[in-house]
Amino acid sequence: MVQVSRRTGFTGSALTRLLAQLSDIDVPESRQALADRLSQWFSWTDAISLSAALDSDLGVAVSGARASEGAEEAQECARLKAALAKGNADGGVASVLPGANDDFPPYRRRYFARQQAMETAIEPLRARLRARLATRSPELARLAAVDAILEQVVGARERSLLATVPTLLEKHFKRLREAHQAAQDATPDNPQPPATAAAGWLDVFGRDMQSVLRAELDIRMQPVEGLLEALRDR
Repeated sequence: MVQVSRRTGFTGSALTRLLAQLSDIDVPESRQALADRLSQWFSWTDAISLSAALDSDLGVAVSGARASEGAEEAQECARLKAALAKGNADGGVASVLPGANDDFPPYRRRYFARQQAMETAIEPLRARLRARLATRSPELARLAAVDAILEQVVGARERSLLATVPTLLEKHFKRLREAHQAAQDATPDNPQPPATAAAGWLDVFGRDMQSVLRAELDIRMQPVEGLLEALRDR
């Protein structure tokens, strides 16, 4: 079994910690407050839009909410997350190409495809939850307006950062492949069949890639789960 270094003690999201472990790098804890870091992502026009949403006095025609409404939305969120998680896991690495494959591009394409599937499915649900909140109360309508701005500004930054995940996975892929090759070269008298030899480290990589996809799904679902919690509380 190919072994790679697994550092511990990282701060930040589960995705950040996992990528740091797989990349074998240290991630220093940021000394900036969250608000200070977020402010760097906003242009002055974004800041004006956000301020306007926070200061707005929205006249909202409050609808009569059914007691089951929050439960229905929660079920929809749960179904979506389960479907995306299943899509991320189905087939694993073996589904990328028949047989063992030690080139990374097919795995990059699969990862990008799963990212696109998550984004395409989650964005409409987030918009529906905002629309539902906007009918509940002026406070929740304000929250929905703020979330729309955050999705536009922070979402663009998030997409840019998440687009770098396959690059980090590629580095991990190559390290596993090189470690496997070094182990093979060190034991020339005990060669393994090519398919069997490749399967070991590719299985390790496949499990790691699925772990990263699970962590990314959790991050992508956080805004939706926050809106859902607000909907339940009112």
